[in-house]
Amino acid sequence: MTKTATSRYDVTEHLRTPEEMAAYLEASLEEANGDAAFIAKALGDIARARGMSQVARDAGLSRESLYKALSGERIPGFDTILKIVSALGLKLHAEAR
Repeated sequence: MTKTATSRYDVTEHLRTPEEMAAYLEASLEEANGDAAFIAKALGDIARARGMSQVARDAGLSRESLYKALSGERIPGFDTILKIVSALGLKLHAEAR
């Protein structure tokens, strides 16, 4: 029997373009069911794909603060989310159901 080599899946390898990042965030918003930590984690995935240091600088946050905010273990303030979304070059929008 042959052994199959596996590797850990890393979504950041699939977030190469702004369009892919926006689609991932949109899908995460739909799947979150009101779980703000889930959205923070999705933003963390996008930030890792973009480069945490650059996103932290663009958002006006320390790298450590950015990691903590997007760990999925806490819920960052909405002002922090807005800074991060802007630093990622994304926009939030709303539409009627």
